Amino acid sequence: MNRKDFVRLTGVASAGILLPTMGFGNGWEANRQSALADHKLKDIRFRDVQLKYPRLVGKNSRLGVHGTGPRVTFCTIITDQGAEGLGLLRGEQPKATELFATLKGKKLTELFDPAIGVLAESNYAFDFCLHDLAGVILNKPVYELIGGSKDPIVTNCYSGMIYFDEMEPESNPSGLDKILENCRYDVDHGYRQLKVKIGRGGKWMEKDAGLKKDIEVVKLIHKNFPGIDILVDGNDAFTADQFIAFLKGIENVPLFWIEEPFRETRADWTKLKEWCRANGRRNTLLADGEANPDLPLALELGRDQALDVYLDDISGYGFTRWRKLAPQLKQIGMMASPHAWGDTIKSFYISHYTAAYGNTPTIEGVTCFSDEVDYSSYKLSNGRLTPSPLPGFGMKLTR
Repeated sequence: MNRKDFVRLTGVASAGILLPTMGFGNGWEANRQSALADHKLKDIRFRDVQLKYPRLVGKNSRLGVHGTGPRVTFCTIITDQGAEGLGLLRGEQPKATELFATLKGKKLTELFDPAIGVLAESNYAFDFCLHDLAGVILNKPVYELIGGSKDPIVTNCYSGMIYFDEMEPESNPSGLDKILENCRYDVDHGYRQLKVKIGRGGKWMEKDAGLKKDIEVVKLIHKNFPGIDILVDGNDAFTADQFIAFLKGIENVPLFWIEEPFRETRADWTKLKEWCRANGRRNTLLADGEANPDLPLALELGRDQALDVYLDDISGYGFTRWRKLAPQLKQIGMMASPHAWGDTIKSFYISHYTAAYGNTPTIEGVTCFSDEVDYSSYKLSNGRLTPSPLPGFGMKLTR
């Protein structure tokens, strides 16, 4: 499906998102504000949680081995009525502790409005916590809290974990069979789209040899998984001409999207978009905005239809900021797919954003396991990620 058709269909499905509370009467809005105002912030807890990937994640074009899983910090905000809001902490714990001391005793409505999100940027450290807390108090999942509908918009979810897996371990590289093994795991796990890292010539191989290997890998995956969508991510390792050489090399292998082939410039994205239109890749989506994002340039490229999808990180940019950006993207016919790499918790947050705003062609999936946090109410099935229907974000810490 091309950009125009996707935006048209999702625009109909989510027509109410420009004013999320437009479907509610003034009485309902007053009631929920009153319910939130009954709660004052009383206490905060922090906890580090270890998440585990299903395998060692290797190199990409810029960075070395990504490891076996991150350790992330959750914070829980508790109100004087005993309600709790759980979320990933944005920023550092000592600064968050100092910040909370200035917020203790304040009404939740002084800090948060369901129609907007967190009211002051100075409090964005608690962006996820406060969304969760409001959902818990109002007994609504976040997607309903911010979008107004009980029926979530569910979309695709791709595996973002196909790296330069053949290179590890360095002492005895495993070869291309390892990539196929990892693809098989991800498909069996429930994904129907695979994002394949390319750009081996950016750091780890000589340019021509790296390009040849990138082409070989993508062709191999397509041959062995013909019904699976392939996305490619160059992490800015190419020039425009080098990337066009890659596209020529993979011949008729279809691509769902192309992500960060080069550092974004108007000239390069325009050149690539025109080449794709002229060479049978009109339906391939072009995506950028993850590393060192330039939002004004991305929006210009979006208006000119040279760039289809904006990618800034759901945590780094922030949930509230992404909510504010959604109407602007829809107005210019641009899609959103917030970056999630690092941990699966961010993927789950994005599933709520998508469920409310409906402008995301696919979500970055980062498979993780943990016995310290329960997120079992999220479901990945046949390539689609359904957000938790439980109040808030539907997650809880266990032991």
